[in-house]
Amino acid sequence: MQPNNSHNDNIEDDDEPDEWDKRILKTGCHQENLNLQLCHADTGDWRKCLKEMQAFKKCWGQNKNNERTSTVDN
Repeated sequence: MQPNNSHNDNIEDDDEPDEWDKRILKTGCHQENLNLQLCHADTGDWRKCLKEMQAFKKCWGQNKNNERTSTVDN
């Protein structure tokens, strides 16, 4: 009798960055984003993550992401 193996061999390798990871890596603020996400996951309250939010905002500005991601309506 073979053991019941519920593992699906067709699952993609999770080591590869997905589209979200690729986009956040391009911002230069991947670590700050991760810290903010982990804080929110740990606390369940964005208000308890103000330090992490400020660090992400500072990084975002320093990397000129507002210019890179802005859109113009003509």
